Amino acid sequence: MKLLDISEVAALSGTKASALRYYEEQGLIASAGRRGLKRLFEPEVLQQLAFITLGKSAGFSLEEIAAMLGPGGTPRVSREKLHARADELDQQIRRLTHLRDAIRHVADCPHRSHMDCPKFRRLLDLGTRRKKIRTKTAPRALQA
Repeated sequence: MKLLDISEVAALSGTKASALRYYEEQGLIASAGRRGLKRLFEPEVLQQLAFITLGKSAGFSLEEIAAMLGPGGTPRVSREKLHARADELDQQIRRLTHLRDAIRHVADCPHRSHMDCPKFRRLLDLGTRRKKIRTKTAPRALQA
């Protein structure tokens, strides 16, 4: 079995070498040794990196992804967590769809000024209310 050096893994996976070193430090992947100063990896690391990329795209943190990787880097994915994440994405899609529609309305609004548009005013009020709610309920460190 041919081991791949870090530059080969980076080229084949599209992952920067610095990210590979970081993933190794975090326990997401493991090198199989070294050739001089270069880390060597088993070819299976490419599948692990694809899983990490997919997990990040789905919005999972590296910590969550690490918990989904079993011994030897084999994925152990909780169907419950996947359903929960899919539900979160559905909510985000709904919010973004409403926002997109509102932005399009404001862009095409016939009023001379956006401030004359009742829909735009409601958007502003909604944004202000959300900020007040977030400020009241969020821990001080998260208020920005």
